[in-house]
Amino acid sequence: MKLNRITLSLFLCASVLAANAQNADKPADKYDQHKVFNPLFYKGQQGNEYRTGGGAPGIKYWQNRADYKLNVSIDTAKHRVSGTTLITYTNNSPDGLGFLWLQVDQNMFKEGSRSKATAPVESDRFSSKDATQGDEIKSVYIIKNGKAEKVDFLVTDTRMQIKLRDTLKGGGNKLQVKIEYAFDVPVYGIDRMGRTKTKNGWIYEIAQWYPRMEVYDDVTGWNVIPYLGGSEFYLEYGDFDYTVTAPSDMVVVGSGDLLNSAEVLTPKVLGRIASARASDKTVMLKDSADLKDASMHPNKPSLTWHFFCKNARDVSWAASKAFIWDAARINLPSGKKALAQSVYPIESKGQGAWSRSTEYVKNCIELYSKEWFEYTYPVATNVAGDVGGMEYPGIVFCSRQSKGGGLWEVTNHEFGHNWFPMIVGSNERKYAWMDEGFNTFINGVDTKVFNNGEYYQPTDVEKQAPGAFGEGMDAIMNVPDVIQQNNLGVAAYEKPAMGLNILREQILGEERFDYAFRTYIKRWAFKHPTPWDFFHSMDNAAGEDLSWFWNEWFTTTFKDDQAVKSIDYIDKDPSKGSLITIENKEEMALPVTVEVKEENGKVARVNLPAEIWQRGGEWTFQYKSTSKIVYALLDPDHVLPDVNPENNALSGIAMDKSVSAATVIKSYFDAIGGEQRVKDVKDLTINSTGTVQGIGLNRVNKYKMPDKFLQEIIIPQFNNAKFLHIAINGDSIKFVQQGREQKITAAQEHAAVKARYKLFPELDFNKQGYSAKLDDQYHVVDGGLAYMVTVSTPDGITVKYFYDQKTGLKVQQYADVPNATHISYSDYRDVNGGVKIPFTEQTAIVGLPITYKVSDAMANGNLSDDTFK
Repeated sequence: MKLNRITLSLFLCASVLAANAQNADKPADKYDQHKVFNPLFYKGQQGNEYRTGGGAPGIKYWQNRADYKLNVSIDTAKHRVSGTTLITYTNNSPDGLGFLWLQVDQNMFKEGSRSKATAPVESDRFSSKDATQGDEIKSVYIIKNGKAEKVDFLVTDTRMQIKLRDTLKGGGNKLQVKIEYAFDVPVYGIDRMGRTKTKNGWIYEIAQWYPRMEVYDDVTGWNVIPYLGGSEFYLEYGDFDYTVTAPSDMVVVGSGDLLNSAEVLTPKVLGRIASARASDKTVMLKDSADLKDASMHPNKPSLTWHFFCKNARDVSWAASKAFIWDAARINLPSGKKALAQSVYPIESKGQGAWSRSTEYVKNCIELYSKEWFEYTYPVATNVAGDVGGMEYPGIVFCSRQSKGGGLWEVTNHEFGHNWFPMIVGSNERKYAWMDEGFNTFINGVDTKVFNNGEYYQPTDVEKQAPGAFGEGMDAIMNVPDVIQQNNLGVAAYEKPAMGLNILREQILGEERFDYAFRTYIKRWAFKHPTPWDFFHSMDNAAGEDLSWFWNEWFTTTFKDDQAVKSIDYIDKDPSKGSLITIENKEEMALPVTVEVKEENGKVARVNLPAEIWQRGGEWTFQYKSTSKIVYALLDPDHVLPDVNPENNALSGIAMDKSVSAATVIKSYFDAIGGEQRVKDVKDLTINSTGTVQGIGLNRVNKYKMPDKFLQEIIIPQFNNAKFLHIAINGDSIKFVQQGREQKITAAQEHAAVKARYKLFPELDFNKQGYSAKLDDQYHVVDGGLAYMVTVSTPDGITVKYFYDQKTGLKVQQYADVPNATHISYSDYRDVNGGVKIPFTEQTAIVGLPITYKVSDAMANGNLSDDTFK
């Protein structure tokens, strides 16, 4: 499932709003190597005959099986699905089963459901906004040895228990369960299913639509965690034979293979499908001109579409008379072919939107198949509706409003789920990170490759650190429903993916990691791994004891803070070499990359493994310098989530004692046009654009001296939806996110926002209540030396400003408050009036790096005071 973090918390886009208190008293170093490198990490998780210590299924591994025969019809007048399910359940366990547990997920939409009771007052994505009668179970039969008997059943919220008269013995014994049922399709099905009205008819996205067997496994027996909405699913594998009866003018698409295409499609459409199966380019099967053409479907009141999906854990389908339909061939590594297809309403058509969907589907399936494990279904279908992003075997639901990079990202993400958890069947109800995190990781690998990196953006992990490791963050190893709503995007998606990237690129290397990851997928394809199976499998296939990494990254909220402590020259002579001491000031251990630049121009790197931290929190290494060291810089490529990058560099060059805060500020004014010209700027309007998670943002900033500011961020691909509005007028701050006003009450938070959006704050540094102090050591920003001036404001906060030693230009700033994001500036250009401003700004939205590029800027446009209300 795609969890778009922009929509979760654009309130944090000010980059400093996490401020709670002054960060004056920093904690003492926390690092303790005994907590990280714990030899008992695997205690209680040793191998057995079911799951080996090497991470593979054991010689007695078993799992039960559920095969389904489903027959339903959809009543479009009543928005109702009804029919029967026949489940053939095979008990492969060694245990006799005296009762069965099934999932009846539609019950979460009932009034009084546990899901509704546990939903926050302010509805969120996983709140069931609509009320239905849930799963209306009309009858339940057990069929055993050819005999059918009606049985009693007990429904508890989203679970149904069937008590058996005769124990179902283990070792492969079977029984059948037949259920007659119906349910009303909600408009909003907690962003996993539902129905959408378009100008040409309703779109039905149907999921969790039949009673499903709970998993009985060797770990906990029956897995009966209730379905509340946030946690997803844990399901048995089997074959699905199902039919959907719908009005004949509807196109129905579903998981698996359509078995009776000649009965439900016209010769014209069948001919187009044949062309698509032979084409690497998208072929239209049903275009906008065909929507009103009655000859495009058989002349019958209704049609029954018959699908078969082999060895799957679930099936889903969609239906609409509004669907445009296109397709193309998928080429798999084995030489097999599959079909990529998309269905979407005419409103979503366009090369900048859903007309490229099938291209995206085809490419992500081919790339994942080549990189990890071959796609196993005959068709891959992308459905456009109101579901933002949700995955099922061979079919996914994505927002009909998605466009461009946003559509690529959600399509790539949802089809990535066909590997995790459709092929590797982990327990999503407990471990969201084993599907969402793994999938987010492979999404990044894929995006680098797709169309020569059309939508690829390099990741600045250092800038992600405040969001991923902020105060109050949940550990990854938590049940999804326990993880706080605003933390789910990090704990289940971003942080696991970040960890796997670090493991791949910084610890194991791509070759070792990829072999081990493929081994894990192959071993557990269509099986049920636990986290410990994954850990053991990676350790063994990569040939590395990674228990320290699994421990710190997945089970704790440890942070990373590496620092350069000192640079000493041997015999005080740089030409004889130097000793560089580094520190580990937080609880996490990670490898170290040190970039060293010398006065003679030489630049070199030293790579140190994480094992240096086994000896404690301080490490000294010898560097063969031949001249003075300009700087030693940790993590120059920003591949680690260092929460305090301020201490990542140290210069071996002494600062000229004649330099002061005043001279640095004067040099800055001179560099941007002179202090008087800056004072002559009475107002300034700046338009800029940026992209995050494949979604383009348009931002306008308006300033008016001395104390007025307006920022608005809109998303063009969502019909210019206004996502953020910030207005500062003196001491008044108005903050509106997605149409809802947010209150800023904490004094420090209030002051930090004002400081962040001050136009030319340097003009105030000499005023009463301000103090500016120059740090006596150089700092390193983007590979160059910079002066750091720390400014205390009358509001009681401090802001750190960095100015390039050579150009005098401001290159970075951040408020000295917890979790504040560093804002970097570059590419200074003149605006009318002869004052230079940065045309590139790098910041972060909810821990996601974003670069804004200025498209135009105008000074002294006589902005009205009413603009800032």
